[in-house]
Amino acid sequence: MLLIAAFVINGSLAVVAILLHYEALFQLDRFLPKVAHIAPRFRVLIGVGAIFVAHVFEIWLFALGYFFTLQFPAMGGLVGNISGHGFLLDCAYLSFVTFTTLGYGEIVAQGYLRYLTGVEALTGFILITWSASFLFIEMQKYWSLSKTNQNK
Repeated sequence: MLLIAAFVINGSLAVVAILLHYEALFQLDRFLPKVAHIAPRFRVLIGVGAIFVAHVFEIWLFALGYFFTLQFPAMGGLVGNISGHGFLLDCAYLSFVTFTTLGYGEIVAQGYLRYLTGVEALTGFILITWSASFLFIEMQKYWSLSKTNQNK
């Protein structure tokens, strides 16, 4: 039963993070052409900033997932170098290093909770590469437009 609960929680968090990211990129794609009066290189920076904020929201989503799951001791726990600054911040730290696939190992999930770290790492990897692809396409659009305007 606990394994099923872990799969439902993990799958739900991944789906919500993916949908949130999709919506962020969709809205950004609609917004950037509307600010044509801003220099192309600054539009790319707006994109980077917006995507950074989206990733932070997604990381906190997983952090809240850890925190919620840890309210049920049978689901597992965290071991390692717990900071003492609050359990939610430890969950956020674990989420940041897992989402970005750094995986320092200072804090480690045990029990069914460790499956969430795997799901988050895969989700983070996919969303970060999706962001990089989006920004590459945007840079190609705006930077080649900028070069065209300079040649006139």
